[in-house]
Amino acid sequence: MNRRLRKQKLVSEINIAPFTDVILVLLIIFMISTPLIYHASIQVKLPEAKSGKAESAASEEKVYITVTSEGVVYVEKDVVTRKQLKERVNLLHKNNPQLAVILSADKWARFKDVVDVLDILSELGITKLNIAVLNQP
Repeated sequence: MNRRLRKQKLVSEINIAPFTDVILVLLIIFMISTPLIYHASIQVKLPEAKSGKAESAASEEKVYITVTSEGVVYVEKDVVTRKQLKERVNLLHKNNPQLAVILSADKWARFKDVVDVLDILSELGITKLNIAVLNQP
């Protein structure tokens, strides 16, 4: 009779371990895909080149700078002035001396606008600079 009185209690707790795993996987997916979405949202017509190479998926920190045909400069997704560009890239470069810069310039952008950006990057001592192009078959 004593055994019948000792019935097991129902476990009324929610096991959140599987839920946490799913949330962490989703977080990682969004962290990886968000920079790609922002970079692709700025429309520029890249020049074509036969010698272009695919971007490596190295784990180094990268910053995307875009120059549009109107001369507007973006750092990642934010419109910046030349002064703000210098300040932001300088801060990123101080935090990571191995910073890689990927410059995307519209093929109809004024050469002066592109040279201004290159000049700022040179002043800051950026050595890892890649210029985005379309691969020509």
